[in-house]
Amino acid sequence: MNIRAMMQRTYEAFLLLFLALLSKATSVKPCPRPSLPQDNSSFCLSWRLAVEANNVGGWRTVPTQCFRYLETYMIGGQYERDIDFILGQILSYANGIALSDDDMDAWILDVDDTCISNLFYYKGKRYGCDPYDPSGFKAWAMTGGCPAVPGMLGLFSKLVNSGFKVIMLTGRDEETLGQITAANLHNQGFVGYERLILRTPAYKGQSAVVYKSNIRKQLVEEGYRIWGNIGDQWSDLQGDCVGNRTYKLPNPMYFVP
Repeated sequence: MNIRAMMQRTYEAFLLLFLALLSKATSVKPCPRPSLPQDNSSFCLSWRLAVEANNVGGWRTVPTQCFRYLETYMIGGQYERDIDFILGQILSYANGIALSDDDMDAWILDVDDTCISNLFYYKGKRYGCDPYDPSGFKAWAMTGGCPAVPGMLGLFSKLVNSGFKVIMLTGRDEETLGQITAANLHNQGFVGYERLILRTPAYKGQSAVVYKSNIRKQLVEEGYRIWGNIGDQWSDLQGDCVGNRTYKLPNPMYFVP
């Protein structure tokens, strides 16, 4: 056998080996994606994210298996870190606004769990695992002991000192909770806002979306330019005249339609 024939056979052998390996490689099925264990922690993380994204409609209570998860989230530091991140975004936006000289540049802030916190009350309600108790919440609000939501007083003060008219808009009843709410805000340092608007009998029975939409319409008709709107509920940020930008603070403990 001459050298040329040997080289030809060697080439053919390598070619057959290559084709065999290629055929084997293309016939191998991809590995199936490993399934993650569905423990309470992963379920509750998914549930909380769905709630904050408004993908869980009209929920009434937190799933009971999420009690410990929410406890860790609310008091373990992540809740405050989430708020701090959002406040940074708000300040970045607010600092870029050029105010007019007519004193009508406004921000709207919700009150409960936006400016002052009901976390201590909801701790006794297993962070929302227990059903909403209107009389119990009213009794809590009447104490006037709600502390400021972490970081919110600083944001409030910066908005006021920058020249914005900050309007506090809450669904609390004016007749029974008006004075105590004003005092609670004052005691926590929320001083210098343009006005505090509470629900009057004219808006009794209206959903939060309808009620707050009507109030915002009135403010716009008065000439206010709503640059920003901050709330812990989607119903604070939906409807008419919501403002140029809306910011949702985390609150997985309850839902207000």
